[in-house]
Amino acid sequence: MTSFATDQDLDPVRLRQAFGVFPSGVVAVAATVDGILVGLAASSFTSVSLDPPLVSVSIANSSKTWPDLRRAGHVGVTVLAAHHGELCRRLAGPVEHRFDGAAVSATETGAVTIDDGLARFDCSIYREVTVGDHTIVLLRLHAADHSTDQGGGPLVFHRSAFGRVSPYR
Repeated sequence: MTSFATDQDLDPVRLRQAFGVFPSGVVAVAATVDGILVGLAASSFTSVSLDPPLVSVSIANSSKTWPDLRRAGHVGVTVLAAHHGELCRRLAGPVEHRFDGAAVSATETGAVTIDDGLARFDCSIYREVTVGDHTIVLLRLHAADHSTDQGGGPLVFHRSAFGRVSPYR
């Protein structure tokens, strides 16, 4: 076994590479705010609690979208499918084109989800915790559904690229 040095100078590039070896799913977080469809992609989604029902996403403090999105009463979270790679890229691009070609649904409370997502959640902000250069947003679930047809599985972000899950054999 090689030695593992402590108190390293944690270079951001090397740290991002180390973080990147852990694959994560990708979600869309979206809502209607002042009559406008607002959304972003996040690769830091996780379940937190069953009682109360909570999930979380981490949002960069530099996000230009989150200040608008957080004003929504409810936000939708959609677990993106493997075929959503292009949509995910659009969600990180120019605001006016983020939902081009995407079939979406909105709840009465303004939460917006992608129709062909693998799972969809209607949420409200439960708590926000600023930690370093991100804010951990805890979201309380109000409704959830999922597709029984998981098709190509979830969209996965790994080593700065999109991929898909392969069954272990």
